[in-house]
Amino acid sequence: MPGRSRGDQLSGVGAPAGSGSAPPPQLSPWAPLRAPIFRMLWIAVLASNVGTWMQTVGAQWLVVHQGDAARWVSLVQTASMLPVLLLALPSGTLADTFDRRRLLLTVQIMLLGAGTALTVLTALDRMPPALLLAFTFLLGVGQAVTLPTWQAVIPEIVPRDELPSASALGAVNTNLARSAGPAVAGLLVAHIGSAAVFGLNAVSFTVFAGALLAWRRPPQSGAAHAERFGPALRAGERYVRFSPVVRGLLIRVTLFVLPGSVIWGLLPLVAQQELHMGASGYGILLAALGVGAIAGALLMPRIRAWVSADQLVVAAGLVYGAALIVIALVPDQVAVGGALTAAGLAWMTQVSRMNASLQLFLPNWVRARGFGLYQVVFAGGQALGAFLWGQVTEWSSLRTTYLIAAVVMLAGTVTVIWLPMHDGDGADRSPAIYWAEPHLMLQPHLDEGPVLVTAVYRVAAENHEAFTEAMRAVRGSRLRTGATRWGLFRDGEAPDRFVEVYQVPTWEEHLRQHEGRLTGSDEEAEERAQKLARGPAEVSHLLPADYAD
Repeated sequence: MPGRSRGDQLSGVGAPAGSGSAPPPQLSPWAPLRAPIFRMLWIAVLASNVGTWMQTVGAQWLVVHQGDAARWVSLVQTASMLPVLLLALPSGTLADTFDRRRLLLTVQIMLLGAGTALTVLTALDRMPPALLLAFTFLLGVGQAVTLPTWQAVIPEIVPRDELPSASALGAVNTNLARSAGPAVAGLLVAHIGSAAVFGLNAVSFTVFAGALLAWRRPPQSGAAHAERFGPALRAGERYVRFSPVVRGLLIRVTLFVLPGSVIWGLLPLVAQQELHMGASGYGILLAALGVGAIAGALLMPRIRAWVSADQLVVAAGLVYGAALIVIALVPDQVAVGGALTAAGLAWMTQVSRMNASLQLFLPNWVRARGFGLYQVVFAGGQALGAFLWGQVTEWSSLRTTYLIAAVVMLAGTVTVIWLPMHDGDGADRSPAIYWAEPHLMLQPHLDEGPVLVTAVYRVAAENHEAFTEAMRAVRGSRLRTGATRWGLFRDGEAPDRFVEVYQVPTWEEHLRQHEGRLTGSDEEAEERAQKLARGPAEVSHLLPADYAD
């Protein structure tokens, strides 16, 4: 808890986002690739993503000739996304607790083993659909750990002002993989078989592992003690729960991804049943999606300059909804290819904007956990959507399913009227250490708790209302960084005396508030409240009465 002595403020990556200054000049969308470390890892991730998409296409095509193809195809998509839904938050907790490079390297080695086993069994014709789903789930577990960890690494190797471009390049990476992976997989499946696709996916993990071995991650500053898994998991959940910006982004992602997943989940059936195309044709359709996404990534810097976040939500939703309608009503290969290109552009611009906003907003100490929850929502929307749209197709028809998804997409777009975007572009997210170190006569153990912290403020009568309003932002800061309960009270005997009270689970959690969880925005919120009080706050730390010193 702050005394009013000021500590040194840690610098963030690059300059903090502006606070009312003129917008910076547009950066090249390729600017982050000038950094050798980012370029090397970006290429390695591209190889891994290509392999992953080849694996998905190979698995889907392996079951597309089953009697109940719609169910099996959608279950492949669900099996690949379900691990992210279940494990992304624990994975993000691991990435915020342990060395991120070593964690990524360990996962790639495990994925190599699983991919090799899948290849051998498929080549031996010992891969029934149920076992294929089990391997797909296992590979998805590896992706569940990789995704939030890689997203948390990016701000370590890219300057802050290049993060939007880095996010767009991430989308380019993904969609190049979506274009090249399925196209190559379609050719290999048609001429060799799915085993070759699975084998190349296994090789892709070695490429990523090699790049990680070549990267020498510098030592990371932080708290003196590594966070334990359980408290770290709960801290990540509390941060998101009390962060309106993050919650708003997650809601917006859900409203877009849930209906949008119909394309990724059921496109093999569109290729086979509506357009009468084979594996190669399916690859071409996915390539059309990728072309649109890459075009959107190249246009992203200009789009960010031309339109607001809310306007982008509306434009992306309308374009994607219109594309779904075309796919449903126009069974023509060229028309569907054009619609998929437009859908890819809309998907990329919307998802890339959400991703960049989250990278810019989340502080480093909780970044992987925040991205873990983002991946839970993103993958959950895709997995649930793929399953639901598969069921709707069994009950009705493929065309009806796409029309229903279009209606849901357009309805979600309209909600921007009531749920506008607040991406926190102007917030200072650099870490700030400005609380005075607590000096206690008792020396509590790190596990001691709960700890009750009080701060007494003297506020003149004319500032009472403004002070109470300013303390709302302080409340959010306390709850995001460790407090489980918070209250502001007024002394009945001394009306100018306000008492802030909040409870932290353990002494260790409170020390983490002192050691780096706070940001420049938190400091600004406290300063606004403090300026309305007379003199510094009087701070006390209350330990349990049965504490034995």
